Amino acid sequence: MTARYRSTSVRVDLDAVRHNVRTLLPGSAALMAVVKANGYGHGSVPVATAAVEAGATWLGVALVEEGITLRDGGVTAPILVLSEFPEGSERDALGAALTPTLCTAEGLARLQAAATPPVNVHVKVDTGMHRIGVWPPASAAAFVGDVAAAGFVLEGLWTHLARAEEDDPTTDVQLSRFAEAIRGVKAAGHAPGILHAANSAATILRPASHFDLVRPGIAVYGIEPAPGIGRDLRPALTWSSAVSMAKRLPAGERLSYGHHYELTQDAWVATVPVGYADGYPRGASPGAEVLIAGRRCPVAGNVTMDQLMVNCGDHEPASGEPVVMLGAQSGERITAAELAGFAGTIPYEIVARIGERVPREYTG
Repeated sequence: MTARYRSTSVRVDLDAVRHNVRTLLPGSAALMAVVKANGYGHGSVPVATAAVEAGATWLGVALVEEGITLRDGGVTAPILVLSEFPEGSERDALGAALTPTLCTAEGLARLQAAATPPVNVHVKVDTGMHRIGVWPPASAAAFVGDVAAAGFVLEGLWTHLARAEEDDPTTDVQLSRFAEAIRGVKAAGHAPGILHAANSAATILRPASHFDLVRPGIAVYGIEPAPGIGRDLRPALTWSSAVSMAKRLPAGERLSYGHHYELTQDAWVATVPVGYADGYPRGASPGAEVLIAGRRCPVAGNVTMDQLMVNCGDHEPASGEPVVMLGAQSGERITAAELAGFAGTIPYEIVARIGERVPREYTG
């Protein structure tokens, strides 16, 4: 949006991003910062630039369009697209120097038709996530042989872990399957290149999964991949607004659509210009709180498309008084995990869904 008239905005601390990258960077492996989904809602180009400044040597995206956006923003670091190029995108993706992932015969054929070898590629092996990838892992060697026969250079071999934050046995099985694929590729006479498997949780918890490159996503933004994992991380995002109107209402009054919320005592009720069209989860009420004057105040009634209401109790909020939906104020903090808990989702979704009509500002 080119103009700003309302107070709602997101502020991203790029120094926090740099701190997190340095904290996550292993001594024995390189780091790919995953900046898909507009940098998990934080802004892909500024975050990618900060991550590279802090030592990231690769960037990961989900879409060809996301990679091209980074290139248009002046980002020159290697960029891996974490799934096969969609049909028809191959030439544009290669023209932007995006590194392909391959895992199917169809994807290989399409890339071969569009590319002029040599082109570096990464082959994805499915070790148990079962989303995309060569399956079973023992067939990776044959697929890599087809990749080589097509004139491509195997720059990387990788997999993705499904439960690294919660389940060691499952992760052990996946890493064992990946090791099987690596052995097969080597036995067939191919160099597997850069080996990578570790997401945020595995980067923190599983040094054996680091191989040559780790791929943290959510942790780059200072959000723990699970409670208690990554306590040295610094949240980078603050989502704030300001009171647009406040009124004193008597006990018994009901608020918002459906009148599901009833005041149990006289209270000041503030209106805040942020709603579910901005990405604030409608399902977070009841339970969710915001910060006003350093105090936790409950979201009162259903979140509406463009506004929400807050029960401020005996505090009379002034028009324009700052409100924090995510982040810190006067020693109190609302975390993405907390808000996600009330919305019945995960913190990844909370930050990634903050809409484009919420302007981003950057510090650091």
